[in-house]
Amino acid sequence: MARQLTVWLLGTPVGTLCQVDGRLQFTYLPTATKALSQSLPIRDQPFDDRASRPFFAGLLPEGGKRRQIAKTLQVSAQNDFALLDSLGGECAGAVTLLEAGQPPQNGTVSDSVQWLSEEQLRQVLDEMPLRPMRAGDQGLRLSLAGAQDKLPVVLGSDGCIGLPLNGAPSTHILKPPIPTVEGSVFNEAFCMALGAALKLDVAPARIHHVQASGADDPARPYLLVTRYDRLQSLDGATQRLHQEDFCQALGVITEHKYQNEGGPGLAQAFALLRSATRPTAPHILKLLDYVVFHALIGNHDAHGKNFSLLYMAQGAVLAPMYDALCTAIYPSLTEKMAMKIGSKYKFSEVLPRHWDAFAKEAGLTPAPVRKRILDIANRLPALAQSTQTSMESQGHGHPVLGAIVALIVQRCALTIRRFAEPEVSEQI
Repeated sequence: MARQLTVWLLGTPVGTLCQVDGRLQFTYLPTATKALSQSLPIRDQPFDDRASRPFFAGLLPEGGKRRQIAKTLQVSAQNDFALLDSLGGECAGAVTLLEAGQPPQNGTVSDSVQWLSEEQLRQVLDEMPLRPMRAGDQGLRLSLAGAQDKLPVVLGSDGCIGLPLNGAPSTHILKPPIPTVEGSVFNEAFCMALGAALKLDVAPARIHHVQASGADDPARPYLLVTRYDRLQSLDGATQRLHQEDFCQALGVITEHKYQNEGGPGLAQAFALLRSATRPTAPHILKLLDYVVFHALIGNHDAHGKNFSLLYMAQGAVLAPMYDALCTAIYPSLTEKMAMKIGSKYKFSEVLPRHWDAFAKEAGLTPAPVRKRILDIANRLPALAQSTQTSMESQGHGHPVLGAIVALIVQRCALTIRRFAEPEVSEQI
């Protein structure tokens, strides 16, 4: 007999996810009125594993975190259904996966949050590398995509951090330092603050510290990112908003999120916005700013899962920017951008003609794209320097900030110079 989970969207059951001979199968209920994904439109026929997996497996952690969770739960790391069965109570967007007959919880009950003391929070941070998503804890079924440590949490009005229990919605994402990426918390906080200074639509992110337990145990930084797919109602309840990343919307499995592995490129990203949003122009211009910003700050990891559609009452919109990190300052990380500009994966090789090729592939006119690139490149260095000064004045200084600012100044100057110089004709 096939194993089965009920799929809820915005508190309403919309379909069933089955495991048949080890493969996923999703079927909408006859009463469903809202689609889960651009890649899963409402229809009577079931979706097979090939069609279902990009969306549902795309809700789960990736790489080593996924393997660690599977080990904790004593299931196969390849068993999407078993992982969703254990983790699918609180996911990205407004999706909840539950056993048949079990309704979701909306998060207004006093026992829907396990509030953490400073000591307990410090323990959670310490255990995150070996306990991703707190998998196996009683009452916790939490999931977020990505290969790095992160945890859905609730931020109380008094500043306390809690874990959402029994499928209750979280309000924030807690991101500890990445052990192999020096100063990652400060790096991401800076990049997000810089995006906000440029007037981009950015998910709010702030650095917090868990207090030291003693003289030999210093205070530890972590990043707290406000969830853009959650909304606080007037009565204090947290409501879910639905969202999906571009890989899910395009039916691309997580393993292929990078363009050179078959994942979406910028042309597909812009085409998706044109098909999913109305009116499209504001979202197209917003995505253009994201692309230019990521290139100039050295975020080489802006792949298809780092852009999302957010479903509002008026329809689909481009979600706020998230996961912005300057990866280019780390020699151990790749020089290749996740999505190429024109024919180039390396920023150092991108010339004006490659930006023009990108513009044409994205359905844009090259001249205004050039103008927008130059506008951002001219403004970004001063904004980067003022953002660094602001962070340092708040007690959030770190050596990584100076390296990021220097890289941004260099990239912006190179871009401005290249646009000013005549180009030698060459194959794109």
